[in-house]
Amino acid sequence: QMGGNKCLGGMQKIIITGPESSGKTTLAQQVAAHFQVGWVAEYARAYLEKLNRPYKEADLLEIAKGQHEQEQMALEQAAINQQNYLICDTSFLVLKIWSMVRYQSCHPFIINQLTKQKEARFVLCRPDIPWEFDPLREHPTERHRLYQLYLQELKLLEVDFIEVGGTKEARLSEALRFILDER
Repeated sequence: QMGGNKCLGGMQKIIITGPESSGKTTLAQQVAAHFQVGWVAEYARAYLEKLNRPYKEADLLEIAKGQHEQEQMALEQAAINQQNYLICDTSFLVLKIWSMVRYQSCHPFIINQLTKQKEARFVLCRPDIPWEFDPLREHPTERHRLYQLYLQELKLLEVDFIEVGGTKEARLSEALRFILDER
């Protein structure tokens, strides 16, 4: 894990990541509220909720393109508003792991976008909270195995990251210390 850095003209991109039902959205909302900035929601959720059929491998590329577009729009808006942080409730890492686990392959676009996120700072959520049912979630018994894949990938990417766990308050406190370089 590397020291903190700024990117995007002084703006830090903070990516909340981890396996499903590990508290990513809650933490993204908490961090965004703390800094009084907007946050980028997970595009996959909106995409899959509108899909009137089971998803296919090709859908992951469409989800990746939609996520990229949402992030670009949020970056532009954050720059206009002179924000110091861009908070993202997912990343191309999620899409890579999802693709590899489900299809044993990953589209080059997803891998390319992931390598472009090396300047971002990642907050990896431990799956140490109770599983919450959601019709879009697929792996209630695989969260710890998937967590290890996230940890392995973050180390391979050589990005700045922290692992957070415990209560909502503990996660937020750990994440804020990391973001503000107070660890």
